[in-house]
Amino acid sequence: MKTQIFYFSSTGNSLCVARDIGNAIGGEVELIAIPGALKAPRPVTASAIGIVFPVYMWGLPALVRRFVEQLQIPASTYVFAVATCGGNAAGTLAQLRTLLEKKGILLALGEVIRMPGNYTPMYGAESERSQKKRFAKEKIAIRRIAPLIADRKAGKVDCGTWLGRRLLSGFVYNGGMKQVPASDVKFRSTEPCNGCGLCVKVCPVGNIVLVEGHPRWQHHCEQCMACLQWCPQVAIEFGGRTQGRRRYHHPECSASDFVW
Repeated sequence: MKTQIFYFSSTGNSLCVARDIGNAIGGEVELIAIPGALKAPRPVTASAIGIVFPVYMWGLPALVRRFVEQLQIPASTYVFAVATCGGNAAGTLAQLRTLLEKKGILLALGEVIRMPGNYTPMYGAESERSQKKRFAKEKIAIRRIAPLIADRKAGKVDCGTWLGRRLLSGFVYNGGMKQVPASDVKFRSTEPCNGCGLCVKVCPVGNIVLVEGHPRWQHHCEQCMACLQWCPQVAIEFGGRTQGRRRYHHPECSASDFVW
């Protein structure tokens, strides 16, 4: 049986989870990046699909929402999802389940896996020791859910608490996500920038261009932080809080994994 795992990842957490699931369930597995699938939609040819993605502002990234809204699959398809986050996923998977239900599709399993956070405007990268603890717990979670996925069995969908769904994934998410596309006005390049253009390449929505050798953001941002995290010169800042904070990307990934 074939499984297709669609993933969105900017610094590697969700990509590594998708890879680990694929390795654990065995059989024929295809990993497909959601940014690429949006640019060039492709038919789903598997009996099971997974959707693996990070939590943004206690909900679905806008890019993932667009992907799910255009997804065309038979109602009989086994669908599972994993949301990665540094803290509280609140009602993120409830959002996804509702989107799928509107299309007549059942979300059979929904897991939240906590990974190191990458939102540098709020905090710097965790210590390597703390990261390793999270990575170890991720492996345990994958071993727990992989047999269910491999056998196409239903499991729990982690929808969070009622308050989290209504307040964080409802009121806060709905208001905050409206501000995301234009929030890139806070990005800037600093003196170490050498115009290498890696930020342009890793942006999942083509939101960055080089002007006279320096990045310029085009105001349809996803707030994924790929440009800031992967800059080899540490020359991209966001507002006044990121300077001096440690950057983060999953140690098993490289920037070439995110060249869209």
